[in-house]
Amino acid sequence: MNMTAASVISAVTGFAVTAALGFIVIPWLHKLKFGQTILDIGPKWHKKKQGTPNMGGIMFIAGIAAAFAVGAVIFTSLGGELETDYSALLQGRELVLLLGGLFLALGCGLVGFADDFVKIKLKRNEGLNPRQKTLGQLVMVIAYVATLWISKNTVWYFPFIGTVDFSKNFFTGIVFWALSVVIIYGCVNSVNLTDGIDGLCSGVTVTVAAAFCVIAFITDFAGLGILAASLLGAMLGFLCWNRNPAKVFMGDTGSLFLGGLVAALGYVIKCPFLLLPIGVIYVCETLSDIIQIGYFKITHGKRVFKMAPIHHHFEMCGWNEKKICVVFCTVNIIGCAAGVLIYVLGAAA
Repeated sequence: MNMTAASVISAVTGFAVTAALGFIVIPWLHKLKFGQTILDIGPKWHKKKQGTPNMGGIMFIAGIAAAFAVGAVIFTSLGGELETDYSALLQGRELVLLLGGLFLALGCGLVGFADDFVKIKLKRNEGLNPRQKTLGQLVMVIAYVATLWISKNTVWYFPFIGTVDFSKNFFTGIVFWALSVVIIYGCVNSVNLTDGIDGLCSGVTVTVAAAFCVIAFITDFAGLGILAASLLGAMLGFLCWNRNPAKVFMGDTGSLFLGGLVAALGYVIKCPFLLLPIGVIYVCETLSDIIQIGYFKITHGKRVFKMAPIHHHFEMCGWNEKKICVVFCTVNIIGCAAGVLIYVLGAAA
């Protein structure tokens, strides 16, 4: 009951803070002329979005931070316990995973902020160059993986199989580091790719957050429930402003933050591979981009999709943005349901 109350309060706080900040942040971004520049490589009808305030991700970043803090305070005041002492770092306790995930998300969001700033204020449409962006993300990812390793959070749960401790020897340690960097870096950029039309990334992330809330309640994992509920509420609050026609975009500031947080949630439940079904739309967006680029290079100019990532393909086929969002979110809900079932039934087997 304590976890339920804290999670509900976190969700409400995340929604209220994020939605309310829209009345302050959006006019402020207008005043600073932090408007989106629409690239010529995108669908031509996106040009009408030129000038829409960008970097709105700061709204839900603040909302999630406030909601998690409020939820944690409420939970502890009702008699729950979240470890807070520094020794937790060496013992793999709950708060290390949660705060580590938040810091990973903030670090990735900082890279996104730099990218958005270069695009908007320095008038460089492409933002940071690929090398700068990749280096910045890898620094954050490697720092997070190092935290996991130092805190001995190296045990992964594989549904229907059991648990595997990657700290057993040098070889398994290398596997842990390599897989973790690939999974987290891939997740961060997959979420970033999904942010291409009004409300899509926000809506899909709502379904992802809901899935982690369900897992938290099934496993009685209070910290996960509070963090996932904070994300859920904040994204619903952001959708008040980001749904079509969007009054604000989250920018790379927001999408890279979300990518980091979603990846961290997979590590909080010690089952990062569960991100595949739970984030099936993120995966599809990335695969469509990889397939398009690979096929284009192999065939010297031919394409599989009319445009990639795949949400643009459906746009070019005549789907409007609202339809794409509804269909993609529905597909991701199915993936989330499958992921939750796999996690729960796998544990019971």
